[in-house]
Amino acid sequence: MTLETPDRTRRSGQGPIVSSEHLSRSAQEQSEFEFGLIIAGHAFNRWMVRCMTACGYPELGSLDVLVLHSVNHRERAKRQADICLVLNVEDTHTVTYALKKLAKLELVSGEKHGKETFFRTTAKGRDACSRYAEIREACLVDSLASLGIEPEETHRIAGMLRAMSGLYDQAARAAASL
Repeated sequence: MTLETPDRTRRSGQGPIVSSEHLSRSAQEQSEFEFGLIIAGHAFNRWMVRCMTACGYPELGSLDVLVLHSVNHRERAKRQADICLVLNVEDTHTVTYALKKLAKLELVSGEKHGKETFFRTTAKGRDACSRYAEIREACLVDSLASLGIEPEETHRIAGMLRAMSGLYDQAARAAASL
């Protein structure tokens, strides 16, 4: 199955589904994509918070959850700078705050190596990530499978989103130089 669905609003004369009509005048498809990205991003953030709440950590926000999973990734210690790079977070202080919060909950621990601190998940943090994965499988993955979207299509879309993030980053640099 491909993700092409008929746009009923175009047939009824209502126009495209966008968040800001004034931005769709010259690039309608891009505006539709951006609106989808906005609502998908908020839905994903809400999902992460609710899933972590179900794991017993209602105090964690979406960035905290992303940082926890990033630290847990591949069971290797990570520097804050590497976490920021992978998550494409420019405001390092937000990751610093997340790491402190996760350490206070005993989900991660930091170890100094020279001037750098390397972070690892604790046993409690790994358990939280495992529980998250179980809940994700039961509540999300099974539902996604019912849509009939082929894994290759999901892989293609993920690659496209990563590539487009580079375009948005380049556009941000260009806008900052104006």
